[in-house]
Amino acid sequence: MIVTPIRAFDDNYIWAIQPAPDQAAVIVDPGDAAPVLAWLAQQDVGLASILVTHHHWDHTDGIAPLVQHFHVPVYGPANPAIKTITHPLHDGDRVTPVGLTQSFEVIATPGHTLDHLSYYGAASLFCGDTLFSAGCGRMFEGTAPQFFTSLRKLAELPEQTSVYCTHEYTTTNLAFAAAAEPDNRAIAHAQQRVAELRARGLPSLPTTLADELAINPFLHARNAQEFAQLRQWKDNF
Repeated sequence: MIVTPIRAFDDNYIWAIQPAPDQAAVIVDPGDAAPVLAWLAQQDVGLASILVTHHHWDHTDGIAPLVQHFHVPVYGPANPAIKTITHPLHDGDRVTPVGLTQSFEVIATPGHTLDHLSYYGAASLFCGDTLFSAGCGRMFEGTAPQFFTSLRKLAELPEQTSVYCTHEYTTTNLAFAAAAEPDNRAIAHAQQRVAELRARGLPSLPTTLADELAINPFLHARNAQEFAQLRQWKDNF
């Protein structure tokens, strides 16, 4: 399985999943159709299907134009607000998107939004805006207990899991992590590594769950109250 980032907007990553370099791609969270169409043309491959984590526009606005062009199935939350979903999914489902032989476990991860789903398979996690490198999404719709529980679910996955989140927030997240845990040497090492990557124009993602367990203060919260305090501090950082 090959996973490639397609950059969109200021800091979004749309993920392209392929079984092989010359085969059609499954696209995750296409907030904008234009960069996806450009990438598909550059690679000379088609679009097999679309996978969606939640309803925010920067993850869904490209779906309709892509479907009009390719007429492919769209998998995602059973949320009427996402009118383009053809295959609604729920917590505990297993889904094998058209174009892949790999199946994914569907994990409900409410907190950022109430409809948020994450997908785990082949030692890979597509988690939208729930878990970021050294951070997590803002709590727009869910509660602190919901978000804390969602993060605990993801933290229990195998440590070698590659984490494909959808925003290049790592530098700013690490600055907050360093303030929250000033004695954490793993955070300082991550800051140096990420600075080198970004200076070369390379993405900081994917991360790994092992790295996140070392550097992510939100995964170190012992309960929902501690998580809520961290989230409020980060919102105003």
